[in-house]
Amino acid sequence: MSPSGLPGIDYALNPYGGCEHGCVYCYAPEVLHTDWKDWRVVKVRSNIPDRLSKELSGLDGTIGIGTVTDPYQYAEKRFKLTQRCLKILKERDFRIHLHTKSDLVLRDADLLASMRGEVGVTITGIDEKYSKITEPGAPLPVKRLYALEQLTSRGIDTYALIGPILNHLEGNEKDFVDAVVSTGVKRVFIDSLNLRPQLMERLNRMNIRGSEEAKENIRKLAVDSGLIVKNVF
Repeated sequence: MSPSGLPGIDYALNPYGGCEHGCVYCYAPEVLHTDWKDWRVVKVRSNIPDRLSKELSGLDGTIGIGTVTDPYQYAEKRFKLTQRCLKILKERDFRIHLHTKSDLVLRDADLLASMRGEVGVTITGIDEKYSKITEPGAPLPVKRLYALEQLTSRGIDTYALIGPILNHLEGNEKDFVDAVVSTGVKRVFIDSLNLRPQLMERLNRMNIRGSEEAKENIRKLAVDSGLIVKNVF
């Protein structure tokens, strides 16, 4: 684990390095000085449950899981590092803040329901074709919406992270917000596109940009629908 500067999170825990989702708008590779193409090569930190058990002694606070890479990317189905870490954190009664873009999180729904904390699921749109282009390795939006619905129905404190808000949502804001509302979540966090030099060059080639217009429309529609709306930062 490492100390975290994220709001409400004291320590960051990332069982995997890199991410199979391959989202074209991801800025994490540049933050970590990694080539974007190499970012999809996943590093399995197989000893992390053992290290976690040792490092928790004397600590207190909220553990953020998936602050840099997705804890439920496909490698998790085989290696179960996130699940093993969650069981350790439950035994020590730590509060968690878990974030994912995968419906694999439902495998651990019962475990999460028995823990203190919250779970966020990222939703960037409902257009499956666009999702396959911009998030080629991630589960489709319909699966993420289903995950949100199921987690919420089990009494887990959940929220939808809407972001980054891209220009493809312009004109489709109402259908998108209606889909989020249908899951039963009560909170949404909105995130703008975080541009970095290499990321900007890549998105310009794909004619992808952030949209303040869509962001404000989504914010208003969400508030009008009774959702609690906050910015990520």
